Amino acid sequence: MLSSLIDPAGRSISYLRVSVTDRCDMRCVYCMAESMRFLPREDVLSFEELLRLSQVFVRQGVRRLRITGGEPLVRRDIGPFFETLGQWLQRPEQAGKLDELTLTTNGSLLDIYAETLFKAGVRRVNVSLDTLNEDRFAQITRRGKLAATLNGIKAARAAGLAVRINTVAMAGVNEDEFDALLAWCGSVGADLCLIETMPMGDTGTDRTASYLPLSKVKTDLAQRWTLTPVPDRTGGPARYMRVAETGQRIGFITPMSHNFCGSCNRVRLSCTGRLYTCLGQEDGIDLRDIMRSGGDDAAILAGIQDAIARKPTGHDFSLGQEAGVVNGPARHMSVTGG
Repeated sequence: MLSSLIDPAGRSISYLRVSVTDRCDMRCVYCMAESMRFLPREDVLSFEELLRLSQVFVRQGVRRLRITGGEPLVRRDIGPFFETLGQWLQRPEQAGKLDELTLTTNGSLLDIYAETLFKAGVRRVNVSLDTLNEDRFAQITRRGKLAATLNGIKAARAAGLAVRINTVAMAGVNEDEFDALLAWCGSVGADLCLIETMPMGDTGTDRTASYLPLSKVKTDLAQRWTLTPVPDRTGGPARYMRVAETGQRIGFITPMSHNFCGSCNRVRLSCTGRLYTCLGQEDGIDLRDIMRSGGDDAAILAGIQDAIARKPTGHDFSLGQEAGVVNGPARHMSVTGG
């Protein structure tokens, strides 16, 4: 079943990222402010509400669900939520069948949930890891423990989960570690994906100063590694290359230096029920209000279709030359849901 959700650019929306919480046990410098004010519990959708909204999307042809946060694994009873979603992988096509259920996590609790996730039908996870240096990890995450994330990655691989390491490339912060990360990923059987920093929300740090174009990184890595482009796609914006020396892949996500919007097939549902049709813009619709005011699934679908009919062609991220960040949404990445 092809998606019936088509945006003004003719792009079929087949990928939904669902945030289950705005809370996190870390405060990464590119994602959150150190002193965050989290949402009141009543503002956050219940699992039943999240399932209902997700179901509407899947019935319209969405085939990939990625669960995000905040940190999704900090939410109580997240295991049964995944088990319910996993049942959608087994349904017949006409009932709204999922092709893939995935997760983005900081890995701190992955050792607890890895087997549960695999049993639910999850087959790959993205884990945020910006450094292999313990002190630097503490500085970037402001409170994370490197050992916990590494243990989570080990548990994920042992459970049979494919792992992609997501690393935000930051000038003057971790640009001296990409070779080490690439080699380490090869040793644990994980792919590596480098991501340019994006101007979202006030995190208390100058992301203009740390912006690092990945074109330069790729050119530098190619002097020491044999990188061959591959056509692999996982539904997101990453463009992959095979690393001959490790057999793994390296991906590049370049929202700033090389806009990836032309083939965008995804929308994001926040934990409050707001649908964002673009990571870099504010336009969307409050599906929670429709649902909690008594709207049926047809009303929810009408709201979704109205928002997607306004989906922009691309984001408006930009960085100033000397004046700092000049354009980007005020909301934090943790609010949007990855």
